Amino acid sequence: MLSATITIHTGARPVVRDLTGACAEFVADAGDGLLNVFVPHATAGLAVLETGAGSDDDLLTALDTILPRDSRWRHRHGASGHGRDHVLPAFIAPTLTVPVLAGRVQLGTWQSICLVDTNVDNPDREVRLSFLPG
Repeated sequence: MLSATITIHTGARPVVRDLTGACAEFVADAGDGLLNVFVPHATAGLAVLETGAGSDDDLLTALDTILPRDSRWRHRHGASGHGRDHVLPAFIAPTLTVPVLAGRVQLGTWQSICLVDTNVDNPDREVRLSFLPG
């Protein structure tokens, strides 16, 4: 198994960050197999979605509706409403797996691998990429 960790700067506001380029670079020349992407953080997740056409902003808006940043959360350290960030991985998993053929990630035309981070208290994330040959 090949494995690497990349660091992503997410800043101080909720973001959807496209990781597709880094994933493609990691598996280039790797042959056939599976790419597993994992974010080892209690307040971030991974999603496959279209970016650049508003879907990334729509996702953040939907999360604000489903998981409002307010005082209802029992987990209360950090910024106001931070408890919702700890619930996020139950809705957007911290891991995903994508097939790789001939060193190319097999995504649909408009699909991107994205880090979803709503935690404004942690501006840097690690993402673990692992390739399992087929």
